[in-house]
Order: sequence, then structure tokens, then C-alpha cells
Amino acid sequence: MSELPERSRILVTGATGYIGGRLARQLLASGHPVRAMARDVRRMSALQDAGAQCVEGDMLNAASLTSAVEGIDVAYYLVHSMGGGADFEARDRQAARNFSAAGRIAGVKRIIYLGGLGQSGPGLSKHLASRQEVGDVLREEGIPVTELRAAIIVGAGSASFEIIRDLAKRLRVMICPRWVRSRCEPIAIHHVIAYLIGVLRVPESIGQVLDIGGGEVLTYEELLKQCAEVMGKGIFVIRVPVLTPRLSSYWLNLVTSVPIAVARPLVEGLRNDVVTTDRRIRDWIPLDRVTFRESVAIAFTEESAGPLPSRWTSAALATADRYAVGDDVLRDERVRASTAPSDALFRAVERIGGNTGWYYGNGLWRLRGMLDRIFGGVGLRRGRRHPEQVVPGDIVDFWRVEDYVPGKRLRLRAEMKIPGVAVLEFEVSERPGGGSSLRQSALFVPVNPWGRMYWEAMRPLHAFIFRGMADGIVRAAEAGRDDPDSLTTSTA
Repeated sequence: MSELPERSRILVTGATGYIGGRLARQLLASGHPVRAMARDVRRMSALQDAGAQCVEGDMLNAASLTSAVEGIDVAYYLVHSMGGGADFEARDRQAARNFSAAGRIAGVKRIIYLGGLGQSGPGLSKHLASRQEVGDVLREEGIPVTELRAAIIVGAGSASFEIIRDLAKRLRVMICPRWVRSRCEPIAIHHVIAYLIGVLRVPESIGQVLDIGGGEVLTYEELLKQCAEVMGKGIFVIRVPVLTPRLSSYWLNLVTSVPIAVARPLVEGLRNDVVTTDRRIRDWIPLDRVTFRESVAIAFTEESAGPLPSRWTSAALATADRYAVGDDVLRDERVRASTAPSDALFRAVERIGGNTGWYYGNGLWRLRGMLDRIFGGVGLRRGRRHPEQVVPGDIVDFWRVEDYVPGKRLRLRAEMKIPGVAVLEFEVSERPGGGSSLRQSALFVPVNPWGRMYWEAMRPLHAFIFRGMADGIVRAAEAGRDDPDSLTTSTA
């Protein structure tokens, strides 16, 4: 086993994602120089503070990759189109092709890629087949690729784990299709990171496809039952012969925190056994065995300890459309004067969503989230990363932080199902005579005539909600309350 050359330069792509965010932090903690890449550099402020060089790059924009890979020795490829829509396979191919071509030109010496387990063949799900195809595409330019293939990753913030956790937590009886008898070899997140970093120092791993797993093979039914037992609960599973992946994903969308766009490719892969067959990596990188129960307990401890370093919601859904907010948008604006100082007013703004709620009509917000779930949207269950702090890219219920200027501006972009693009913006400023001012703007860009009809139909309700929300934020700031539960006011 050889040491990684001291001056090797490492690129972590997908640095705002669940795996990328954790990997970059662990590499930095181990003393490695790290360049972190994502589509929006503002969302990597925490990594920048930790010592990473942060750069912007979009895998589907080949020109944007040139500077990102320049001078890099080893690149981690941790990007895929989970929830990317019907054409996700073509996008994944193009992204891998763009990156490997840019890497070859820049002289990248090695790519390390995290893919998915599963036996190749006509029975493999489209999602898993695409993950394996990406590895082949990355190898086309001749750069040595180390491909690690994993099944379910168990850890706080993992989409797969949150599905299992939510089902085990909320249901006592489950009607499940035959896929609950499929076999799976889960792996703890800290073992995934250990393998990703460990192969840097294992020359035998260069150019190899390696299976990684926790060593314990269970059915999905057993995963659900063991997770419930860790929580001190019980669950009874009834297997039925007919329940298609599409119906299963709709059901998971309603019951768990994971939206249908993410749940569907995961469910489609459940019909495949995902078990390691090549175990060479266990000899090269020996790790203490961790059972599934132990991994679940560790995940619950991490969830209760505070904000997670990364979560599946950290990366925006690939299907999110991008529209500029122009001067002709439909809008609802509210301006409020407050006797509270501007920093107190902005703190109230920063707490919005999650456990704090929306300061007015919380029952109506919950109803809107439930309807969004029914129609396949993300709903309100995603919550917040931190009860008071936000950074660009953070999730706030069914919104995402698009822009954040501390003490001055918070802009949220909607990710719920709507016929257009919605933005909710809060701006706080000081008043010349003392106190502060809040400008709250709800902006909507319709994508078709239905979008305009939607806005007009919702205008009376929006006026009711947004007026109460602006008043509620000011009241909370002036009251100076620190208890989030006392900041909410509900009319429904």
C-alpha cells in the first residue's frame, strides 16, 4: 500500500450533495488539499470556511469544467440525476462524457466514482443500469477509474435511510409488494467515506470495479423490522403480488419525507438483489464490521445531535427549471414598519419554516404541503437543516434558499408543484428615525396561461396569508421571543 503523494490535488464534484459534502469535510480533516465543485459556489460557504477551494461547474456545460479540473490529480465523481425525469440516462451519459473529456485534457491521473450495486443484465432497473453505464463512460477517455458500487447507504441524511426510517416510524402495518423479499447488503455512511478515501492509498484499486457493503445481507422486510425495533416499535408486513413500482413510489411519497421524483428510481431498483460478490476491498482496506442495527442507532444519534453536515436535500433536484425573475412578474408585496432593531427583525425572518412555522395560517401551509404530496411534490416534510441558520441552497420546507445576505435579504424559491416559478423574498432595512422595515415580496412567473389562472384564483388566499405572515414576523421581532414555538400564530 503506497501513500498518496503529498502534493496530490483532489477534486470533489457534487460537493453540496450528501456523499460529496461529507467526503470533502473528511478529506480536509485528514489534511488533504481539496477543491470542491458544485453548480453554485455560494452553497459551499461551510466548505470554504473549512479550507476547501470552492469552484463552480456544471457537468452539462463542458466549458464550465475546464478551470475546475485544471491541475487536479485525483477527481471524485459523485454526480447523478436522481429525480432527473424521463431522460436522466441521457443526461448522466453526457455529464460523464463531458467530465472525462475535460479530465483527459487537464491531465487528471485518476477518477474515483461511487456507483450502484446490481447484477448487469436485462432485469436491472434503469436507475442502477445507468449508474453502471456512467462508470463505463468515464473510462472512455482512458483515465484510470476506480468504481465503487454500493447498495443502500445507512446514515443520517441519506434518502434511502429516511425512507426506511419514516416507514418504520409511521406505520404499524404495511402492505408491500414482492420486492420486500429482495436481498440487500446495506453499508454505513462512515464506511462508504472510509472506502472512498482508503482507495487513494491502494494502487491495486486503480482501474478496478469494486463492491462495497457492510457484510450483512438482509431482505427489505428485515430492514424495516429491524429499524422499527431500534426505535422500540413493531411493524407487521403483509405481502401482496400486485403493487407496481409506480404505485409504490406514490405511496412512499405520501408517507415518507422523500418526494416521488427521488423515490421512484429508488423503488424501481428494489426488485433487484444488491449484494456484494467481489470482496477484494475488504482485504485492502480492513474495517470493523458494523451491523445494520448499529448503523441505524448511529444515524439516530447523529439526527438528534443537531444539524447534519449534509443531507439528500442539499442538492437541488435535477428537474428544477431555471427562470429569471423579471419586471413583469406577478407579485404580492407587503411593507411593514417595526419598532424592533433590524437585526432582531431579520432573526425572525431567518427562523421561518420548519418547527417555527410560517407565522400565520400554519394549518393552511400544512394543507398546501399535503396537497403537494398528493400530486407528487416535495411537501413540507423536508423541514430545515438548522432552526435559525440558513445558507444558499438550504431547504426550508418546500422552498430552497436561493439568495441570502446576512441581516438584509432572504430569498426562497419554491420547489412545490405549481404551473410556474414562485419566489418569496424578505428584505430588512433600518429606518432613519429608528426601528426597522420589512419588505416581503411574493413573486410568480407563470409558464403558460394555466399559471396565470392559478395565480388569479389563489390571489384572495395569498392576500390573506401573506398579510398575516408579514404582520406575524413583525410581532415576533418586537416581542423578542427566543422560543420558536411561541413565534407561530395559526388561524387554521
